[in-house]
Amino acid sequence: MSVKLIALSHSPLLGINDPKPEVDEALQEAFAKAREAAAEFDPDVVLVFTPDHFNGFFYKLMPPFCVGLTAESMGDYKTTAGPFDVPEDLAAELAQFVIDKDIDMAISREMVLDHGGAQPVEILFGELTAKPVIPIFVNGVARPFTSMKRIRLMGEAVGEWAKAQDKKVLMIASGGLSHDPPLPQWATATDAQKDFMLHGHPDQADRDAREARVIAAGKEGAANAGIIDINPDWDKQFMDDCLSGEPTRFDAYNADQMDEEAGHSSHEVRTWVAAFSALVAANGGVNGEFTFYAPIPEFVAGFGLIVAS
Repeated sequence: MSVKLIALSHSPLLGINDPKPEVDEALQEAFAKAREAAAEFDPDVVLVFTPDHFNGFFYKLMPPFCVGLTAESMGDYKTTAGPFDVPEDLAAELAQFVIDKDIDMAISREMVLDHGGAQPVEILFGELTAKPVIPIFVNGVARPFTSMKRIRLMGEAVGEWAKAQDKKVLMIASGGLSHDPPLPQWATATDAQKDFMLHGHPDQADRDAREARVIAAGKEGAANAGIIDINPDWDKQFMDDCLSGEPTRFDAYNADQMDEEAGHSSHEVRTWVAAFSALVAANGGVNGEFTFYAPIPEFVAGFGLIVAS
């Protein structure tokens, strides 16, 4: 048994809106270190804790978390469209293990992943099918949210499963940190937006228009786009909590407070909560090997990366 974790932010604007040269250089160096760590570890299976942005999961039926028994990338924002190599029997075994720990894990036999799931896999391995991947969706955009404690417990169950494997297991946590892109909120959404949040985009033109709004927000900046700005202090505190080896710290995070301090999409850090909780359950603690952080307004996000074992 061997378990490793790479937690990293994703951004739909990666490769579209360019950060300042010095920031981009540091970011690419961080990606290179993460790729090196992944290659050296050479995992037998990769667990990807990923959110969704109303591309594969909708209000018609929104689970708090879900294991994909098969999965396909939709190919948004410069990611590759196509299937992941999901070991179906192993994914089903993981789901059942978590359920047997009294965690109500859902399953999907046709999971659709957007850039949240595809981008980190392509950053680390170059292509979607380079390694067997088991995706674990964690709701990070659609209220009501399950408690952070529940996310922690789910992660701990996954970690216990990983610890029992005779395989090298790499966990990827994708999402966060503080960011507030122009995604609609149900309470204030128009009828057309609510229809999209229930059923998805009816055609490519609507999808293109949505992507254009996100790209524009990165170019305009938070103040001009009418969104909550990046909060580096919040981001760094959260990353410190991840590295503490004390996952019960996550229990104190409150959804309303996160909205106010770190933006409506900061809830994507639930993937990190699950993954770091899993790491502690598997390895007995957290050994931080590499850390990167930069507020990147061009990405409308605080961008973090941690390699840990």
